[in-house]
Amino acid sequence: MRNPVTVAAVVTVLAGVGLLVPASTVAGQRGFARPGGARDVTVPGIAGVVEAGGVWVRAWQGADNADGLVGTDDGSLLFAQEQPNRVSRLDAADRLSVAIENTHGVGALAIDRRGRVLAALRTCTDPGGKPEQCTEPTSIAVLSPTRTTLASSFERRPLGRLNDLVVHASGGVFFTVGGAFFANTAGVVSSLGENIRANGIMLSPDEKTLYVTNGAEILAFDVAADGAASNRRSFGTLQAGGSGDGLAVDAAGRLYVTSQPGVQVFEAGGRYLGLIPTPRNAISAAFAGPGKRTLYVVGSGGVGADGQELVTPPGVRNNAKTIYKLTMLAAGFAGRAK
Repeated sequence: MRNPVTVAAVVTVLAGVGLLVPASTVAGQRGFARPGGARDVTVPGIAGVVEAGGVWVRAWQGADNADGLVGTDDGSLLFAQEQPNRVSRLDAADRLSVAIENTHGVGALAIDRRGRVLAALRTCTDPGGKPEQCTEPTSIAVLSPTRTTLASSFERRPLGRLNDLVVHASGGVFFTVGGAFFANTAGVVSSLGENIRANGIMLSPDEKTLYVTNGAEILAFDVAADGAASNRRSFGTLQAGGSGDGLAVDAAGRLYVTSQPGVQVFEAGGRYLGLIPTPRNAISAAFAGPGKRTLYVVGSGGVGADGQELVTPPGVRNNAKTIYKLTMLAAGFAGRAK
């Protein structure tokens, strides 16, 4: 059994589903692409995974970003909000609250076996701000219950703008920042190899296999008891298009890969099972809710209070996101938060 997640006391209860911040408050710079609008999708059946005709339900939307999802033991969902410097929480009834504040640009979340909330902290490297003036190092860190930096450099160089992370039973952390890396319990960081264009990273339920996105390809590594990774190989290729972003795993060891068209599913042996199309381009996914039988995804873009697509002025990055949920046949892995 997992230990219950420990997070800071809820300090603010926000308005319900549909919370929005004016686009004028979102910092940006020229050249950012804007999310497109939502699309109508039909969910096909995938045996043991999802029933045909399943419906994505909007659980949250806002202009303040959302990423790095992780489920908790009480059925809630935590998500990272980099620019507002907070971790937010959705309970099983989609009620929103702030779980952790002053998070130094949190971009992705994980929970270890001790119930600690870990994060990839992007500090002031947001490309929509002034990253050239950023002097605070990014880091892999513990946010709760006590804040601790686990790793902030590789071969004496800053880590750079971090993407995603997953915690190994040894206490070490696998993470991505362009490539893929491992930080052991002493904070020593090692690379998993060259020529990896990584974003999402995930361990199999038995933690003997590590998965890493590499564009449209998914890489796999063998993992030893101490977290050492070896035997790099190709696990599978996205067949519905797009590049892999976030990863999730279910109790049967199936791998879920977010991409532009939706969530692409592979069985544990690498066979491609199919696409679960999403209303918006999917960037992050996690199982949560009662029995972990709900799949949550973050989609790019959102609508405003007027029901129209949320847009920003030319040259200003659109950070709007929408979190959707879908009732599944499959259940998330209960032995680890992520």
